[in-house]
Amino acid sequence: MNTREIEQIVEKVLRQLSNRKEIPVGVSNRHVHLSREHEEILFGKTHSLTKIRELQQPGQFAAKETVTLVGPKGVLEKVRILGPSRNQTQVEISATDGYKLGLKPPVRDSGDLKDSEGVAIVGPEGVVKLKEGVICAARHIHITPQDAAAWGIKDGDRVDVEVKGVRGLVFKNVLIRVSPKYRLEMHIDTDEANAAGLKTGDTVEIKGRKQWRT
Repeated sequence: MNTREIEQIVEKVLRQLSNRKEIPVGVSNRHVHLSREHEEILFGKTHSLTKIRELQQPGQFAAKETVTLVGPKGVLEKVRILGPSRNQTQVEISATDGYKLGLKPPVRDSGDLKDSEGVAIVGPEGVVKLKEGVICAARHIHITPQDAAAWGIKDGDRVDVEVKGVRGLVFKNVLIRVSPKYRLEMHIDTDEANAAGLKTGDTVEIKGRKQWRT
């Protein structure tokens, strides 16, 4: 094999690698984001969340504190609080969790809580009764502006993501969220992870370069 043939093979391999868009997966179990007002009701006015571990996204963390969710037909105990506090309380559960609680949470992008489900949140110091705020979080990808530019995608785009393996499938309508504060990661819930045979740390791949907005 001559030098030119080797160069052509190397160029081909590099081109294939540059076209691959592999994303690490983060599987999100049920959790709650609390407003400061609701944190004080549930845990006391002087309370501060106790960080037990950093999450993949910068500034986000899992707290030691947990709460109990009470729905019309059931209860979910020891539901983890994620910090820091937000402007509005948001409860993220799977459809399976919803069946246990007796709820039908809509699939929504984070923060889109209007006319979503309600639930009672029970803490050691009080109870918060949400009229809305319970959702199944829509699958999405956190990505830096540099990676987004390199891959030709923009904030708000929707892409298809392929999962390989025994339970291989394609997730459609995956939201792209771009920010310099993000680390590359795709978030799915436990129902989606189980259906695809995925666990945190596995990788998936964006397929093609076509994007569209909803």
